Amino acid sequence: MEEARRPNQLFRNLNAKFAAIPMVLTALVVFVGGTIWTIVYSFTDSRLLPRENFVGLAQYERLWSSSKWLISIQNLFIYGVCLLIFSLVIGFILAALLDQKIRFENTFRTIFLYPFALSFIVTGLVWQWILNPQFGIEGVVRSWGWTSFSFDPLYNADIVIYGILIAAVWQSTGLIMCLMLAGLRGIDEDIWKAARVDGIPMWKTYLFIVIPMMRPVFITTLVIIASGIVRVYDLVVAQTGGGPGIASEVPAKYVYDAMFLSQNLGQGFAGSTMMLLSVLIVLIPWAYLEFGGKKRG
Repeated sequence: MEEARRPNQLFRNLNAKFAAIPMVLTALVVFVGGTIWTIVYSFTDSRLLPRENFVGLAQYERLWSSSKWLISIQNLFIYGVCLLIFSLVIGFILAALLDQKIRFENTFRTIFLYPFALSFIVTGLVWQWILNPQFGIEGVVRSWGWTSFSFDPLYNADIVIYGILIAAVWQSTGLIMCLMLAGLRGIDEDIWKAARVDGIPMWKTYLFIVIPMMRPVFITTLVIIASGIVRVYDLVVAQTGGGPGIASEVPAKYVYDAMFLSQNLGQGFAGSTMMLLSVLIVLIPWAYLEFGGKKRG
């Protein structure tokens, strides 16, 4: 019986399967094909135009011996860890507050989510003005009489990445809040009632009961944040252009500069491949946790 059912299942929904063929071909040719092409040509000495003159790992050796690339990796690590922590913590706290069914909830939710509707270029330019020593926070505070006050992270090479981080947290927290709020609204009311009856403090209810139940929401949120971290580019260009000097360089900007400014495609392809590797490091554990667990279940 089972063998007789298999052909029937194969020919079900033929219209939908035929309609999906262009999308599947596009994914295979454009995304998979483009990825393979990039990896292959990262082992060549391509300059302005691609050429099949393979040089082994020379591009990767040059990549990892470049101080600009090393600084960009360091910045990406600091930016990524801090953005994950701050956006998750602040987003969850805001979601927990809104979940108390406060008045004007829709208004607050719109206000918190509004920054996410802006492009990173707009966000970067706005925060560049806010953090400007003459016209921004420092200038305003000094005009009040605190002439020794100093707050110019975008002009200090030691802390410039934190100035970019402020803008990123401001823009991304609203989305994280909405995702967390959706997860909290999916928690059964009986769980809250049982916790109150047992006298469990609210913070323990969140920490030991609610958060573990929201595991799928947290995993999805982590993947969304991580993918944005790896490809951060516009925010840096809009705020600092990679400066002061090369203090705020990030991998995506390094790749762009190598390919379009230095006209060194091989070096840009090598940087792109390393960025792809970092994406796979994020996606493979996520796929295992999402689909591997369901398969075992």
